[in-house]
Amino acid sequence: MNVSQTNIDQVNAVLSIQVKKADYTEKVEKSLKDYRKKANMPGFRPGTVPLGLIKKMYGKAILAEEINKLVSESLYDHIQKNNIPVLGEPLPSENAPVPNFDTQEDFDFSFDIALAPEINLNLTTKNKVTLYNIAVSDEMVAKQVDAYKGRFGKHAPADKVEEKDVVKGELVELLPNGDINENGIKVENALLSPAYMKDKKEQAKVIGLALESQFRFNPAKAFESETEIASLLQVSKEIAADCKADFLFTIKDITRYVEAEMNQDLFDAALGKDVVSSEAEFIDKIKESLKAQFAVDSEFKLSIDMKELVVKQLEGLAFPDVFLKRWLKVSNENLTEDAIEQEYPKMIEDLKWQLAKDKVAKENELKLEKEDVEAVAKQAAKAQFAQYGMMNVPDDVLDGYVKDMLKNKDAAKNITERAVEQKTIDALKTKVTIVSKEISFEDFNKLFEN
Repeated sequence: MNVSQTNIDQVNAVLSIQVKKADYTEKVEKSLKDYRKKANMPGFRPGTVPLGLIKKMYGKAILAEEINKLVSESLYDHIQKNNIPVLGEPLPSENAPVPNFDTQEDFDFSFDIALAPEINLNLTTKNKVTLYNIAVSDEMVAKQVDAYKGRFGKHAPADKVEEKDVVKGELVELLPNGDINENGIKVENALLSPAYMKDKKEQAKVIGLALESQFRFNPAKAFESETEIASLLQVSKEIAADCKADFLFTIKDITRYVEAEMNQDLFDAALGKDVVSSEAEFIDKIKESLKAQFAVDSEFKLSIDMKELVVKQLEGLAFPDVFLKRWLKVSNENLTEDAIEQEYPKMIEDLKWQLAKDKVAKENELKLEKEDVEAVAKQAAKAQFAQYGMMNVPDDVLDGYVKDMLKNKDAAKNITERAVEQKTIDALKTKVTIVSKEISFEDFNKLFEN
């Protein structure tokens, strides 16, 4: 077995593999014998089929399979042992002769490979990257306070109906003259909320009414969707669609959702018992939590800008374009030529960044530890909880959530990639000048519009 490499240029090469009969004979004979043991043919007991018959029937296929395995192993062993920086996967050379397993004993194979270009990053303190610090406004804090008040409020009985109340009562269908339709729809425990009544005239009929009051209204006018009407009348949507009659509603119960008051009970419910003991401390804690959330967004923007800076430094870097487009086509048969041309520039940008990450990792001897992955997973978990207003999740809850997250193969892969990215960015930060700039939340979001 002989493997040789011929460099076409700096980014293209050909690996040639010569396979002699002695390289594969033993493997083929072993495979034939193994196949004979398993062969089940009419007229023969298992394992007694003549080897000559097995060879005649399956010899060519087994020969081809063993040679292909041998070539593949030799190909990747050569790449690994010689630390050849390949892009994509080796492809059979287009002008290589097709092997004839009927007549040949020795075989020559050739594979085209793409070589990763050598890169040099010249980042210095003259390169500046902005870290946008998002300002926490009073409006943001007030909005979060209101969210907590709403989340930790409670339902309470009320005397008169307001727009957001839930009204429970008896509902009966009326005849056109206003009398009760004895054969019509009757609901003993009907529920409605004026807030969901789209017709303001119909809504006005219930606002301000007290317990045991009655009002006449038309569900078909009050509500827009058949689903809402069907839910109120406790009938099918088909029946609801045909129901145009007025109804009489007798109010039996009024329930109002009352927001939590600004007191210790709210502080404990929102942040944990005795974490804060005053309104001022509560506000400060909310500001602190919002700043922590925004810090993640700021770092994300910085990583994007750092990546752009690095990729821009690699402009003009030569890539094996013809090979890579061919590899894309082979790897994705459904891709059209137009689609490949459209996706190729983005692929090159990603390749530049990947090469840069590899370079930074090697130069800085970066190693990804278990703690790095867990830290990124914990950060992601905190962000998810924060979306639901849970700013002060206990560590044991976070640790359990992270553990479950990393059990998921796809999630673990994504988190690991993010951890690698983070370590790369942290290393790059030491090479450049980071300029901090305060910015409003609105202006920060505008940075992503272009």
